[in-house]
Amino acid sequence: MTAVQRFCAGLALSAFFVTPALAGEIVAGKFKSAALDRDYPYTVYLPDGYAHANLKYPVLYLLHGANGNENEWAVKGHAQQTLDRLIQHGDIPPMVVVMPGHNQAWWADGNKDKGETALLDDVMPHIEKTYKVIGERQGRMIAGLSAGGYGTVNIVFKHPDRFAAAAALSPAVYHDVPPNTSSATKNPPFQKDGKFDPDTWKKLNWPAYFEGYKAAKVTVPMYINSGDHDRFDIAYEAAYLYQKLRDIQPKDTEFRVVDGDHEWKVWEDTLPEALVFMASKISRPVGAP
Repeated sequence: MTAVQRFCAGLALSAFFVTPALAGEIVAGKFKSAALDRDYPYTVYLPDGYAHANLKYPVLYLLHGANGNENEWAVKGHAQQTLDRLIQHGDIPPMVVVMPGHNQAWWADGNKDKGETALLDDVMPHIEKTYKVIGERQGRMIAGLSAGGYGTVNIVFKHPDRFAAAAALSPAVYHDVPPNTSSATKNPPFQKDGKFDPDTWKKLNWPAYFEGYKAAKVTVPMYINSGDHDRFDIAYEAAYLYQKLRDIQPKDTEFRVVDGDHEWKVWEDTLPEALVFMASKISRPVGAP
């Protein structure tokens, strides 16, 4: 056998033993939301083998930012590639990831849409009826970026009995009021008579729910981060939130400041760490009844 023949044979043998890459699937869906009285769009990531497995999977509700939509995490954040890679390497279990689309709602029951109610009472039941997901707390996660991080924190503090883990990436969690540069001052949930209403912001924001979360004594492990150059001063606000949480759940709160602005590079680059953190707190896929 010549050297070339031996080399080609070696390549063929190596290829034979290489594990095929896993490939999940992103699909689009919509349904009629009772809270909004209109169609609600979403996309969902289904892990490799989902269609044929007799399993129920943990589920992550992954929220976009203030002016985003249901496609952003897949298109700008490359969520499918990240999930495929982490599942392939065994860093996280196979999971279903739901990316709801609710533009400018901030995932709050504000002065226009009922963003929180639509997510909890419409989206989640629809997903649990339509897809093979674990319908109990131990199989549910919630995460989001910017306004989606704001929504994540508020929903967790109000409903800790519904989620086993959470992640807030560059969360817009201003503990007082947001700066004029924040889209919160321009978006419908916090508007009254055509202007930003600080009282509405404070009523809907996490400090209003924090004592109730503490009293519930149900810990939701949370990963928090921010870019160090975040132009909306999120690094300070995220650190303030972290300090409050660390006081009551020091072993179940993580905080990172990374190089970057309020931008997709930060969110795409840190999504893997957030997923690994959350995955360590939840159920693995279980056999379907």
